[in-house]
Amino acid sequence: MLSNLQLHSTQRITILALRLSFLLIFSSLFPTSHSYPSRTHITIYASCSQEKYQPNTPFKSNLNSFLSSVATSSSEVTYDSFAIGNDTSTGGGVVYVLYQCRGDLHPLDCSKCVGRCVNQIGLVCPYSLGASLQFEGCYVRYEHSGDLLGKLDTGVRYKKCSKGVSSDVEFFRRRDDVLEDLQTANGFRVSSSGLVQGFAQCLGDLSVSDCSTCLVDAVGKMKSLCGSAAAVDVFLGQCYARYWASGYYDERDSHNDDQVGKSVAIIVGVFGGLAVLVVLLSICKKAAG
Repeated sequence: MLSNLQLHSTQRITILALRLSFLLIFSSLFPTSHSYPSRTHITIYASCSQEKYQPNTPFKSNLNSFLSSVATSSSEVTYDSFAIGNDTSTGGGVVYVLYQCRGDLHPLDCSKCVGRCVNQIGLVCPYSLGASLQFEGCYVRYEHSGDLLGKLDTGVRYKKCSKGVSSDVEFFRRRDDVLEDLQTANGFRVSSSGLVQGFAQCLGDLSVSDCSTCLVDAVGKMKSLCGSAAAVDVFLGQCYARYWASGYYDERDSHNDDQVGKSVAIIVGVFGGLAVLVVLLSICKKAAG
């Protein structure tokens, strides 16, 4: 009877091992997908002033002070703007700065994104008196004048249009519903209608009326510049708007994924499953012995 109980226990452990192994292998073959890319550190655009500052100047010192502290601040608030330095005492060394994260980011993700942005802005725009760097999840800008704060700017910084949708009446109706909703955003807004999704955001220093003006302009440019595109990104000086047909990014990413990374994930999953199986079978043998 004891032998039968041990055999039954061994069979149960073996079945459990096989299930765990299958789960590890299956999960490695089918990675999780998202409706919109979550890689917050991907660069969208950069802008660098033609004017340069000299090394070992008050401006450089104040800029370094900003860059070293802004990542810490971004772990607490997702938008901030301030000035560092004093024109009178430093002979023109004042730096005006701002940063902002996408409205749906967790503070920890915001801090990581801003930290990466800060680390790269000096490499992208070396010695520039003014620079801005837009990542997928955050934005950092600095200037040597205070014109960047609260001043409406609807100039196009970046646009991206996908291939067009030929004659899908339902798509255009849903797209227009989303764009109409995004125009009413005050800060950050996510919208969806049927199979079309989108979001929009204004910089935190804009008034409600200026934010509305900026987004109306952005939506107008989406239609005029990209026509019937299935997915559009338009970034203006102080706001942006994006929309896409459901599944567009999943389909695009399926063509752009790193095949080496996929292979490594599959191999790790297979060997991980086999390792679990070997360990549990070893336990079974000891229990049976």
